[in-house]
Amino acid sequence: MTALHPDLPTTDGREARLGHRLDLTGSTWTVTPTAGPVPESLAHRFAAPIGATVPGEVHTDLLAAGIIDDPFDGDNEALLAWIGYCEWQYRTTFTWTAGDAVRHDLVADGLDTAATITLNGHEVARTANQHRSYRFDVRPFLVEGTNELVVDLRSPIEYAREQEVVLGARPKVMHHPFNAIRKRASDFGWDWGIDLSTSGIWRPIGIESWSGVRIASVRPLVDVVAGRGVLTAHVDLEWASETHPPTEVTVEVAGGRASRPVTVGETAVTLVVEPDHVDLWWPRGHGEQPLYRVSVRAGDADWSARIGFRTVTLDTTPDADGSPFSIAVNDRPVYVRGANWIPDDALVTRMTPERYRASVTDAADAGMNLLRVWGGGMFESDDFYDVCDELGILVWQDFLFACAAYSEEEPLRSEVEAEAREAVTRLSAHPSLALWNGCNENIWAYVEWGWAKDLVGRTWGEGYYRELLPAIVAELDPTRPYSPGSPFSFLDYAHPNDERNGTMHIWDVWNQRDYADYATHHPRFASEFGFQGPPAWTTLVDVVHDEPLDPYGHQMLVHQKADDGNGKLERGLGAHLPVPTTIEGWHWATQLNQARAIRFAVEHFRSEFPRNTGAIVWQLNDDWPVVSWAAVDHAGIRKPLWYALRDAYQDRLLVFRPREDGGLELVLHNDSDTALAGSVVVERRSADAVEPLATATVDLAAPARGLARVGVPDELATVTDAASEFLVARIGDARAHHWFAEDTDLTLAATREAVDVLVEPVDGGFDVVVTARSVVKDLFLQADRIHRGARVGDGLVTLAPGERARIRVTVPAGTPVPDASTLAFPVLCSAGDVVARAQ
Repeated sequence: MTALHPDLPTTDGREARLGHRLDLTGSTWTVTPTAGPVPESLAHRFAAPIGATVPGEVHTDLLAAGIIDDPFDGDNEALLAWIGYCEWQYRTTFTWTAGDAVRHDLVADGLDTAATITLNGHEVARTANQHRSYRFDVRPFLVEGTNELVVDLRSPIEYAREQEVVLGARPKVMHHPFNAIRKRASDFGWDWGIDLSTSGIWRPIGIESWSGVRIASVRPLVDVVAGRGVLTAHVDLEWASETHPPTEVTVEVAGGRASRPVTVGETAVTLVVEPDHVDLWWPRGHGEQPLYRVSVRAGDADWSARIGFRTVTLDTTPDADGSPFSIAVNDRPVYVRGANWIPDDALVTRMTPERYRASVTDAADAGMNLLRVWGGGMFESDDFYDVCDELGILVWQDFLFACAAYSEEEPLRSEVEAEAREAVTRLSAHPSLALWNGCNENIWAYVEWGWAKDLVGRTWGEGYYRELLPAIVAELDPTRPYSPGSPFSFLDYAHPNDERNGTMHIWDVWNQRDYADYATHHPRFASEFGFQGPPAWTTLVDVVHDEPLDPYGHQMLVHQKADDGNGKLERGLGAHLPVPTTIEGWHWATQLNQARAIRFAVEHFRSEFPRNTGAIVWQLNDDWPVVSWAAVDHAGIRKPLWYALRDAYQDRLLVFRPREDGGLELVLHNDSDTALAGSVVVERRSADAVEPLATATVDLAAPARGLARVGVPDELATVTDAASEFLVARIGDARAHHWFAEDTDLTLAATREAVDVLVEPVDGGFDVVVTARSVVKDLFLQADRIHRGARVGDGLVTLAPGERARIRVTVPAGTPVPDASTLAFPVLCSAGDVVARAQ
């Protein structure tokens, strides 16, 4: 039987209608273990099948039934490991009648992972790929009246082990052989992720009854020619029988229309529509995001989706410095300000359109214009790409290969091809999708991680990244560029992680070096770099219950997956901040250090524009409560890192940088469409004086989408007291600070000794008004310590003496307004609290 992409009704902007669909989602299912190490203490709970919900996962069903506790809490990850070693059976009954339709197809949008489908005692199919959908003609197995559908799911761990024996063991990270099967790699655990190894019917399933012709898929590929939008719609058809009168295929968009007749048996139609006028779609910061509804009709079947007219290209042409990596939209280069995206919940069926919107909005609000969907995750729901379309967030989509060698033999190869074809087809409508990427770190790993000697000539995935996947993209969607991997140098004999060429991953800083060493790297494009920090306080203590709470407590380390992660956090403080002596101090200092490390890196990269064309920080989000590289934690709370990124990713970034001659310069990266020319006001300030010690103005002119540099006068850059003096520079809304010593040597007071605080009620919350009596560096309000639902509008604010900041806090209705006296460390904090408490 043929597996085809169903193009079924969805909740997003892509819809298909034909005949009748009997929806089998909902809570009419049951689930029960059929084999595996069910704990004796729970055996009685499975004496009868328990209620289940589809779409869903075993963990969500057991959690809803009260059989297990929250897998994210405490040490429950280990206590619930047995689930991944069990086999599970999902079962439902439904009433069906044949009606007048000719075909009756069972359509499963997502089965996780090795499944046997049985209908009324007849085996329909066996599947082995989480990343694709399936369609089977089940008319021979259906009966009038009551029918029974059963889906048996193998243990993903045991199935992966079996396939590893069949295919041969190959190098990988982590402990389970995730690379032997086509399942989300991070479900088996990662250096930020919980090991759930779950199973389930994770996307909708149903019976579709139809006659005549069916629209199997549509690839609405766009182009812009001489300023006019062009839609080329590739329509794939399937016929219910060998006899059918001629019909017509019609495509409409933006007032334009094209059609042609088709006869039974024709399975592919291409129609071109050239509307009279369309507005171009742009990434955020470069223009608007107009979306147009494209409608396709074939007989009684119709399909529709939203599209945007734009072009996207990738320039890797060698130049004097090596090979660039420059993405252009509508022929205009885009400086990428981005983040890596992982699944937003380890239990992915809990994701909702609202949560996708909130998380992508986190990226947009931070000034980002691109999210890279990482290859150890999944091809996301259309809900994700829809929000990116609307907000102007470009999407770099990895194919699903990460940190492992993969067999290129059967049965894996056919599954890889099928999932890739489906994904490229399904996502082709989204204007936000800008780039396909073959793999995450696998080419780099083959060269540098010792894989070659372990593989001894066996396949490892290169044929996918260099041949199969680019061929599929070229065939199905040549409008988008393709990269074999990340990192990748685009030169056959260059090291894949060479900073002179293509994309670069920078991980030596987090693992081995001080964050100031980001300045020793000069990537053409930094597609991964990161530094860890803990989640918000309430996010952490909701799941970590060590007594006393300690960075090296047992449950704390359950929620720290990186190798020696908390040791690296402590060593990473280096000379920047003193090592705290309390858990509150550790939490704040390591959050602050994370933010500063990444801000330093981004400022460095942007100061090297145009040689550097982008930065994609690791990572935007978390899939469970954990100490990690994320800017936004699993509870949706923006960490200090998020505010640092918002500052570093602003359109106009002004920074102080050291000159080779030992002096200082100001660098302005103007990533906007408007040139900026004027005088930069530079002040040398003292930690405890309202008036500047010295002031000067320097002229600076930065073209649109350009960069300007100007030297800082020596009289300002020369200080008599490095512990208390600092520089402030301003032009327009851009502002920069420079410190002449690390915090460990600065004159910094504890926050409440340095500021006056007022609290003013406002609609939806309150304002915290802070006035500095002495310098306050990186002021931050941990609003979740006031109320776990409280959110803060600004963070990491630096104030010179006499300056004032107004920080908006939104809270749930009914939350009392706090007294100003309660806003002290660790609620209201700054770098001074770390320094003062170490003295």
